[in-house]
Amino acid sequence: MRILSIQSSVAYGHVGNSAATFPLQRLGHEVWPVNTVHFSNHTGYGAWRGEVMAPEVVGDVIRGIDERGALGDVDAVLTGYQGSPGVAEVVLDTVERVRELNAAALYCCDPVLGDVGRGMFVLPGIPELMRDRVVPVADVVTPNAYELAFLAADPEFTAGGREARMPATLDEVLAAVEVVRGSGPSTVLVTSVEQGATDDEIAMLAVDSTGAYRVRTPRLPLSVNGAGDVTAALFLAHLSAGIDTALARVASSVFAILTATHRAGAREIRLVHAQSAIADPLGEFPVERLA
Repeated sequence: MRILSIQSSVAYGHVGNSAATFPLQRLGHEVWPVNTVHFSNHTGYGAWRGEVMAPEVVGDVIRGIDERGALGDVDAVLTGYQGSPGVAEVVLDTVERVRELNAAALYCCDPVLGDVGRGMFVLPGIPELMRDRVVPVADVVTPNAYELAFLAADPEFTAGGREARMPATLDEVLAAVEVVRGSGPSTVLVTSVEQGATDDEIAMLAVDSTGAYRVRTPRLPLSVNGAGDVTAALFLAHLSAGIDTALARVASSVFAILTATHRAGAREIRLVHAQSAIADPLGEFPVERLA
């Protein structure tokens, strides 16, 4: 595939395009990274240097690609952290343009908004813009469980200043997925799912028109940045093999990356060190069909 990836970027470490580009290339895909920010390091350190790209700059880079006659060759658009309403508008315009040139092109949206224990960490207005305008035009979305709860919530409820209630059961997670699928995307991958898993497990769910599938992996005692960016990229990369196969391969590769990170006691994910598990995932975790 030829993938246009519109995300953040860092010089040191692996988040955004700095997490997604290498795994996609290692699997043989052509990647055209367009950076929405370029920082020295990710913001989890509490301090960083660099620049947030103005929406006009992001749009200008994409226009330059279009002027080379290359946007019609794009097989998939991948987006992660979008940063500002202006960048979201650029993303929407770009997806529309790519689809004009290639109706078969996919849009995979990782709706980076927040997480359990951290709440929303994007600018005010971005969550609603993502839910109401960006996610509905995507073919594939890859929220974590917290983001899923927001995307599936009643807009009138969340507009009242209260956070969406987290699903309490696996059935409620699946019901929330169907709400999101009903808004537009045909395929949903949910990460960091605890419902239906034991205390020492974590799960991912994937749902499309063929059914709902779950994979469970051991829970590792670490908290890192960038794992979600890798997950979305790998899921997109493997999706043509079928949603259940994609889920198995993603779980295997991401678990290997996180295991290498944990063993090294590293702050940044060990992406390069675990590249063999990206290129040739073992598929050691069984995928269950739920529905």
